Amino acid sequence: MGYIDLHCDSLLRIFNDYDQGNLYENKNLSVDFKSLKNGGALAQFFAVFLPDQETLKEMNLSKIDDDLYIKKLIKTLKKEVKANNELIEMAYSYQDILNNQKENKISAFLTIEDGRSVNADLEKIKKYYEAGIRLITLLWNHENCFGYPNSSDPKIMNKGLKKFGIEAVKYMNQIGMIIDVSHLSDAGFYDVAEHSQKPFIASHSNVRNLAAHPRNLKDDMIKIIAEKGGIIGLNFAPQFLTENSSNLDSRIEEMVEHLNYIKNIGGESVLALGSDLDGIQGNLEIDSSRKMPLLFKALKKNGWSDDLIEKFKAENALRVIKDILK
Repeated sequence: MGYIDLHCDSLLRIFNDYDQGNLYENKNLSVDFKSLKNGGALAQFFAVFLPDQETLKEMNLSKIDDDLYIKKLIKTLKKEVKANNELIEMAYSYQDILNNQKENKISAFLTIEDGRSVNADLEKIKKYYEAGIRLITLLWNHENCFGYPNSSDPKIMNKGLKKFGIEAVKYMNQIGMIIDVSHLSDAGFYDVAEHSQKPFIASHSNVRNLAAHPRNLKDDMIKIIAEKGGIIGLNFAPQFLTENSSNLDSRIEEMVEHLNYIKNIGGESVLALGSDLDGIQGNLEIDSSRKMPLLFKALKKNGWSDDLIEKFKAENALRVIKDILK
């Protein structure tokens, strides 16, 4: 079976550089359709990431209305998928993945990273669902209507979900949308765990005990996600893999270390993949979807059984998708 990657930021890059290529084959991207095919992907989750002012400046993007921006990126992915539908197809449910797999097609899922545009309106979540969004990363690195972000400031980390955030968690459970706690404050994490009746995920987070970044998960968080039936997507970013903040190398050896740690704490069923490709920088040993098999070969060499590798690659993610997406 192919692999499922729970997070990439390629849509933001093609929004900025559309004249430099498409999503089929794009030398400016780590994730494009051809690379996904060559790497053996079963499904890719494409994030509609809402950049802040600083990120907009870095990418030479002018300020754009959040809803218009979201519409444009959704339209871009659907247009590119339609133009290459011999290779890839949109997916909105577990059954869609099965149908696409039968036709030897990759499945493309849509997500939103930073739910600020929801603006404390459950109707907006419904509209995003109707537009094809199947996962929301509640926070990025700034406070929004859901709650508070990860932070090196303990006061912020101890602030949880707002009243609307709790309502939204329950509503997302109800309509069948995946709740993603990557980027959320510690207190917010525990609030999601308390109020969500469905499994939730950390789509692109690693182990805080191995790399003390506030984006990473503490041991009890790993256990809680596992107990709730959720999954943790391994992030390839150097700062989430190594304790040395000046080290810009993202190495497979460290990925294996994080995965073994997660497995030992949370068990085999919590393991998943969330590369964050096209949203991270550094010297990446896996810098393209086509190189994903290198990680699976390294796990095999580390003593992982074929069954365990298949769980990590796709089976655990498929279980969550089947459980949540209606």
